[in-house]
Amino acid sequence: MSKIEDAKKNITRRQVLKIGAAATALPLFSIMTRPANAAEFTYKFATGQDPTHPVNKRAQEAIERIRNATNGRLEIKLFPANQLGSDTDLMSQIRNGGVEFFNQASVVLSTLVPAAGIVNTGFAFHDYKEVWAAMDGPLGARAQIEKAGLLTMSRPWDNGFRQITTSTKAVKTAGDLKGLKLRVPAAPMLTSLFTALGASPTPINFNEVYSSLQTKLVEGQENPLAIISTARLYEVQKFCAMSNHVWDAYWILGNRRAIERLPKDIQEIVRRELDKAATDERADIASLSISARNDLAAKGVQIIEPDKNSFKDALAKGTFYKDLRSKFGEDAWKLLQNSVGSLG
Repeated sequence: MSKIEDAKKNITRRQVLKIGAAATALPLFSIMTRPANAAEFTYKFATGQDPTHPVNKRAQEAIERIRNATNGRLEIKLFPANQLGSDTDLMSQIRNGGVEFFNQASVVLSTLVPAAGIVNTGFAFHDYKEVWAAMDGPLGARAQIEKAGLLTMSRPWDNGFRQITTSTKAVKTAGDLKGLKLRVPAAPMLTSLFTALGASPTPINFNEVYSSLQTKLVEGQENPLAIISTARLYEVQKFCAMSNHVWDAYWILGNRRAIERLPKDIQEIVRRELDKAATDERADIASLSISARNDLAAKGVQIIEPDKNSFKDALAKGTFYKDLRSKFGEDAWKLLQNSVGSLG
């Protein structure tokens, strides 16, 4: 073999070795280097509301502000409309870490934290002035919620005053509720209220409400106007009684282990932005409650102003308030009555 041929082989061998070394080193380089904007933490935020509901609009805005303020270190993905399960499913997931954030109504949260349900006392609050003075003060139940292993991530958001819709008859007085098959959440406070008023409350998860009304499994349901509107329940209901029978909060809950894994500065950013979202969402619900009433009427729903005193009188004749006072205790009941006046 000539010297020239040997030289060519040596050159070829060196080239192969260099290419092989580069190919081997490339994956290692990729493993060791992470894009500067890659998230350190990726969390899920679940809600039960339609994507058009203010809860999801304001949650998404907060998520974007959190991403920007943390320089992308915390990435939160929003899953609206019970995409990750029913309310009861998600209550389990937020406790075991299947989701890191969850928006839950007080009426359902009370199944885990009974003290959270005192704000759902029937016909307690008269207006929002009373609501926010109580909820941003001693009646908020944040301490009791956190004793159950969950973290409250902001001040309570507004679920709204609840109204009664029906497909078979108008509800004008308490007597019209007698025997009415009414969907309620899986929430003892609402079940006891409508049982005391003579109705037949039927607990059904929210993701099944529309079909239950459509198939006449139940004749009616009760929810704030924002829910009735965004969930298009007007398509399967004829009447809406403006009963204001219960005011309800939304709590933004966090899985304790997941939140405590975040550095302190990120935790502070999350709480700050969700608190801002709470203020914005409260204003949205107040505005939507006015516009939704007009929209429902325009869609053919008959809006009724029922005799609220007939409901209160029916409750006062029984042991409804006495039983709740015993359930929540004298101290909590005193806090409630300091906010709303005497009950029962």
